[in-house]
Amino acid sequence: MTRATSILPNRVERALGLLVLILLAAVVAAVLRGRPQWAQVPLVVWLHLATVVVALGVTPVLLWQRRGTRRHRVLGYVWAGAMLASAMDSLAVRQIGNGAFSPIHLLSAFVIVTVPLLVLAARRHDVSRHRRTARGLVIGALLIAGFFTFPFERLLGHWLLG
Repeated sequence: MTRATSILPNRVERALGLLVLILLAAVVAAVLRGRPQWAQVPLVVWLHLATVVVALGVTPVLLWQRRGTRRHRVLGYVWAGAMLASAMDSLAVRQIGNGAFSPIHLLSAFVIVTVPLLVLAARRHDVSRHRRTARGLVIGALLIAGFFTFPFERLLGHWLLG
């Protein structure tokens, strides 16, 4: 991959950004529809939701803008911080399963390990590894995990789908 092609978004990144925006819209719609129940939601869930919304909001900007700029680096750190905070906070979100850890918590551990590797790859200018890792986190930790917040009587699914 040449330097010129590495700094511009490709079709995959444009598509991922669009999917993230769709997920963000679904999350916002769910939260707005759930307003009557807001007071019953634990603070740890609100913190998790807030950090995820920050990551979702920043993702398309990072995927669609030129890379290697100061703006990309600053927003990248914001995104990495939001992802780490979300993963760490999710370890305390255990409303399902009588307070036990669930399989989704394995994803949290994966994110906690992978985000620093993403930052390290960027700092080392390992564009290929950074890009692969970023795509993997967007697909796995945001899109797939986000999709599974809507079915199975989970909070956002209950709010959005009734």
